[in-house]
Amino acid sequence: MTHPLKIPATYMRGGTSKGVFFRLQDLPASCQTPCRARDKLLQRVIGSPDPYGAQIDGMGGATSSTSKCVILSPSQRPGHDVDYLYGQVSIDQDLVDWSGNCGNLSTAAGAFAIHAGLVDASRIPSDDVCVVRIWQANIGKTIIAHVPITGGQVQEAGDFELDGVTFPAAEIVLEFIDPSDDGKDGGATSPASGRPKLASAPSGGSEPHAVGSVGALFPTGNLVDDLEVPGVGTFKATMISAGIPTVFVNAADIGYQGTELRQDINNDPAQLARLEKIRIAGALRMGLIQTPEEAAARQHTPKLAFVSPPKDYTAASGKAIAAGEVDLLVRALSMGKLHHAMMGTCAVAIATAAAIDGTLVNLAAGGGQRQAVRFGHPSGTLRVGAEAQQVDGAWQVTKAVMSRSARILMQGWVYVPSDQIGL
Repeated sequence: MTHPLKIPATYMRGGTSKGVFFRLQDLPASCQTPCRARDKLLQRVIGSPDPYGAQIDGMGGATSSTSKCVILSPSQRPGHDVDYLYGQVSIDQDLVDWSGNCGNLSTAAGAFAIHAGLVDASRIPSDDVCVVRIWQANIGKTIIAHVPITGGQVQEAGDFELDGVTFPAAEIVLEFIDPSDDGKDGGATSPASGRPKLASAPSGGSEPHAVGSVGALFPTGNLVDDLEVPGVGTFKATMISAGIPTVFVNAADIGYQGTELRQDINNDPAQLARLEKIRIAGALRMGLIQTPEEAAARQHTPKLAFVSPPKDYTAASGKAIAAGEVDLLVRALSMGKLHHAMMGTCAVAIATAAAIDGTLVNLAAGGGQRQAVRFGHPSGTLRVGAEAQQVDGAWQVTKAVMSRSARILMQGWVYVPSDQIGL
């Protein structure tokens, strides 16, 4: 009889997501480098692929927000504490998508790095904030997590409230440094797969919304494009690569109010299929894929989000959100379903696009230059900020900032039937 693998692991909440966290050194030797064996291991940990869509025989929670794995190791990058690699595990398909980051779990990555002994003890204060310098290996970017410390340990208890999370906790501030996908510092190659990224697609001849070159932040070269979606229609779209590649469209243009909750969209397969066609069209225009068929293996990126000016609505918790409380409304899809709150990386894209006058996000918020916005999502509201400037005709974003929280839910070992994954 083959005994199951017993692997040290930590189950953590970060922001509005949950995932299974590993130290690289604790994985089987054959899974410590990018390979099919590692994908199969993480899939089996989560309980995927599951045709029932329930992940009953694994750690996953049957949503994109809870079907995640994280691997951390001491950083090989100068000036950083840890390397953080994120895998989005498909619930029902044979796929682990390494093409992007999870902003929510970036919060937990900072806390886990301290818990797991991956941060030099001399850098951890007794009672203060520990600045954890994270190299996000999927996209080749720096994230700085400001983690509160009490008695030399990560402080988890606090009064910071995050819509989409029931209980308060300690606030962790995240800084996403130079979050645009400009091809620098490892951005030209995906460290998870070793495959070179595709070049940006041409603009397709559409007229620029702003004068001059917009730059790598906007892969098409425009703040707003006319996005042609075969069999669906043509829509105004802002396609931006900050935090995570995201396609923004106007809610009204695709038949929505911008106040929708998960059940309004996720229970309608025909609408989900229509929205996926829009996402695929955006991925093609952004140069992330070369053919529509490639989108099946790239479900995590780009994200599709739709925006609206402020409106009154009722959040999923029953809480009333007044139009006057927010600058705009945003709804975003993750792994083919409307997200219950907002992905952290997409929040970075929202903050960045809102800071640049003329994007659809900025116009939904009322236009003009701004450094921060509060937007409404299905679970409530979130405030995010970004610093953007135009240099030699090209827009650049130096950093985006948001607050999240994190805590350990369980720590110990995960057991994996080795005979079912060939290890």
